[in-house]
Amino acid sequence: MNKLVNSLAQKDLQSLFHPFTNLPLHAVNGPRILTKAAGVRIEDDAGASYIDGLAGLWCVNVGYGRREIADAIHEQALRLSFGHSFASNAPDVTVELASRIAALAPGKLSKVLFGTSGSDANDTNIKLAWLYNEIKGRPRKKKIIARWRAYHGTTLSITAATGLDSVHAGFDYPNGQVRRVSPACYFWRQDRTQSEDAYTRFLLNELENLIQNEGPSTIAAFIAEPIAGAGGLLIPPAGYWEGVQKILKKYDILLILDEVITGFGRTGSMFGAETFGIEPDLMTIAKGLTSGYVPMSASLVSSEIWDALLEGYKEIGVFGHGLTYSGHPLAAAAGLASLDVIQSEGLVDRAAKMGEYLLSKLRDEILSDPMVGDVRGVGLIAGVEIDREIVQRLRDDAPSFSPAAFVASACSDNGLILRPLMDSNVLAISPPLIISREDIDLLISTLRDALAALRIKVQT
Repeated sequence: MNKLVNSLAQKDLQSLFHPFTNLPLHAVNGPRILTKAAGVRIEDDAGASYIDGLAGLWCVNVGYGRREIADAIHEQALRLSFGHSFASNAPDVTVELASRIAALAPGKLSKVLFGTSGSDANDTNIKLAWLYNEIKGRPRKKKIIARWRAYHGTTLSITAATGLDSVHAGFDYPNGQVRRVSPACYFWRQDRTQSEDAYTRFLLNELENLIQNEGPSTIAAFIAEPIAGAGGLLIPPAGYWEGVQKILKKYDILLILDEVITGFGRTGSMFGAETFGIEPDLMTIAKGLTSGYVPMSASLVSSEIWDALLEGYKEIGVFGHGLTYSGHPLAAAAGLASLDVIQSEGLVDRAAKMGEYLLSKLRDEILSDPMVGDVRGVGLIAGVEIDREIVQRLRDDAPSFSPAAFVASACSDNGLILRPLMDSNVLAISPPLIISREDIDLLISTLRDALAALRIKVQT
């Protein structure tokens, strides 16, 4: 390694606290320092190039190095570098972005409250669900139903809604208001003899029974992702979302739809709500909103909730929630430019077409591998799950060994970044929406070789 690499690695170990990282292993192995990127490829400080098979962290939808977005940020910084939205102020560019999002939003979502991350926007939506019920004179209606294997973020209150043990371990977080139901994915059914219809009925019965046992008058909202991303790439069975919405309406429970990963073309529609026929009361967006160029998120609010807030605040006064950087003009400029690219280049339709190609390649060339238990996907988001018997056999010999992490490491050694998902043996695939067939072919062949390396390890 050259001096620069050593210097940066040493500075990292001395000063940078990495999120979602095995801290003792990192202290021994050090970092991978990323230096530049273009299109679907990232380069590190050693000169190695990688296809980014996860679009950063599910966010770089339009690809890296888009001059349109960089120019928009630059021009905005020179014209108005900061402007807040408190006390009836608003940067012009922020108003334009809010209007653009509201026009694209599904169902009756009509108002946009900006934040900086998916976590804080999910926190906001839970607070809004509580506030709505306070205004409606239902102060006991505060419980939140969430699913095991869900990932909604790691800020204080939303950690409780996230259903992953690794996110909870060691943190004494407040958890009193959250109740949980099973994850929704047919491959993950406990009863392997169940048909898909029977499994859907099981999930819906579980949800309704929980509501009845807890008391509908105590439950404010159900929060869920259209597809559970970081929790295992879990795609709900047929009829699930239709049934969930009927139950929630029956018991007057709000639906908070977490579209942090699935928004802005990822599922082959502008939002996952369109893909699955969902009409949320509150919706969370982030990541693809700016394609990751600048941090930004938003909470989308239905007209019904907005009308209740207007009525309630005749007595309450000032709405006491927000962030210094809510609707930051640089982020808003990036969001508008990213939407321009998505719409002008037809990237939503492209995600649907390239997603069909990716899934067909996974089914034809990867699903038959003896190391693989399942492949699944919608649009340009997919998961490859290691066979459960293989996982168990390896764990019996080495409890700390992760087959998915091994495959991801082998892919990385050959120029492909995939993500082994938390608390599961699933590899996530979610590349920029601009990925080509040729790069999908390369992704598949690299993954196939990495699975072959796992097969050799299993056999030895």
